[in-house]
Amino acid sequence: MHTVTCYLDFVSPYAQLAFHRLPVELEGTSYAIDYRPVLLGALLQQHGNPGNAGIAPKRAWTYRHAAWLGHTLGIPLDMPAAHPFSPLPLLRLALATSEDGSINRHVAGLLLDHVWRGGADANDPARLDALRAQVPTLRHDPAGAEVKALLRANTDAAAAQGVFGVPAFVVGDRVFWGLDSLPMLRACLAGDFWFDGGAWARAADVPSGLSSR
Repeated sequence: MHTVTCYLDFVSPYAQLAFHRLPVELEGTSYAIDYRPVLLGALLQQHGNPGNAGIAPKRAWTYRHAAWLGHTLGIPLDMPAAHPFSPLPLLRLALATSEDGSINRHVAGLLLDHVWRGGADANDPARLDALRAQVPTLRHDPAGAEVKALLRANTDAAAAQGVFGVPAFVVGDRVFWGLDSLPMLRACLAGDFWFDGGAWARAADVPSGLSSR
């Protein structure tokens, strides 16, 4: 059985889509998913990337694309009342259920659906209070130092493995990024010979044709 580390941030519409699509795409393969919340903004900042929401035309396209994918895949996806928003309250609530930075699928799905179903404000205090009541037994105070340390550790670990966005799926030393990487992830788990033939490494070794000056 393969262990797949799934790095996600609840602010990403593609995390919602990939989360619900994952069991379909990987059906018939032997795997276990380790869900780990990370702070997407910190990963983007490391690479000077403003993110999709930081480029106005790309922001509009991203929302249209995500809504279309939800429609075609049959996955409920409604844009929240405001986006982007600070995901910290949700990330910390999720990690308050954890001892080691890993959360279970029920918690991940509960928080993703909180954001991406119904079109409400993800950080509305009353909604957050209601959500907290639905989350399984909390091991820590969501605002406490233990939870902040878990989030920092997850984000640092993701960056060290080469993760630059979410959702990202890590198998061994291979990183698969985004909803559209799921068929590729499946092929890797199924033992597709392409992954052992050198093509994976060669693709990253192509020299840049742009001057560094």
